[in-house]
Order: sequence, then structure tokens, then C-alpha cells
Amino acid sequence: MAAMATTTSRSVLSLAATLLTGTVALYMALVAFGNITDFGTNQQFVQHVLAMDTTFKDDDLMWRAVTSKGLQDAAYVAIIVWETVAALVLVYGTWLWARGDRAGARRFSTYGLLMVMLLFGAGFIAIGGEWFAMWQSGDWNGLDAATRAFLFSGVVLIVNHLPTGDGAPAAGSGR
Repeated sequence: MAAMATTTSRSVLSLAATLLTGTVALYMALVAFGNITDFGTNQQFVQHVLAMDTTFKDDDLMWRAVTSKGLQDAAYVAIIVWETVAALVLVYGTWLWARGDRAGARRFSTYGLLMVMLLFGAGFIAIGGEWFAMWQSGDWNGLDAATRAFLFSGVVLIVNHLPTGDGAPAAGSGR
């Protein structure tokens, strides 16, 4: 009876990890696809955030502004490339979960989820929100969306690393 409960628990946990990782993979694929096929919409977002042209224009902060269109576009293309690679890594992690390769799935899902968390946490929340004062903009403030993506990815990362109950250590435990 205990073995059956452990197997069921492991299968449900693997299913949850598969579906949640797949959801983040889908989200990132759609974000990247949208940025590629509708390049101009979010290009404007990146330009305004980097230029800091809709902030309070405090002289003590405005020296941080990046007004070069070339640098703005390079930053936007780098974001799209990062999103695309994260989506591909997460798709692969989802595929590994579906195949039952828990160790590989955890590893690749972790890589992809950390990529998403770095993009939204370090990129949008820290750099965009604080360094470029995005929080001051009424029109170009993406902090709420970035926080949602960061937190959701963090929850999925935790689910991916929950113990399976089969006596095997979680990925990265050193045993």
C-alpha cells in the first residue's frame, strides 16, 4: 500500500512538473513569437524604458538613460534571443518530464526557469525597474507583468525540485 502511494505521489508530482514547466515554456514561446512577429510594439517599450523619457526626469537619475537607438535595439534583440533560448530549454525540459527522465528534466527545467527568472527578475525588475526607474512611468511600466512571470517561474522551480518520495535525492543535493 505504501509503495502504491509513493508511486502515485511520484506520478502526480511528475505530471504537475511536466504541465507547469510546459506552461512556462508555452508562455516564453508566445512572448518570443510575439516580439519577433510584432517587433515594433515591445521595441517601443524597451526604447522608452532605456531612454527614461517618461520618468520624473530627475537630474540625479537621467545620466543613466540610454538614448542610442542602436544600443536600444541591441538590448531588445538580446532580450528576444534570451526569451527564445529559454523557451527551447523549457520545451526540452518538458519533453524530458514527459519521457520520465526526472534527473534530466529537473536539470533542463531548472536552467530554463532560471533563465526566465533572470530575465524578469534581474532584467526587468532590477535593471528596468530600479536602474532605469521604470516604476516612475505611467505608460511604460512593466513591473507587474515581470513580477508575475518571475513568481510563477519560481513556483514552478520549487515544484520541479520537490522530493519524489522514492528515496532518490532531489537534483543538485550532492548525493
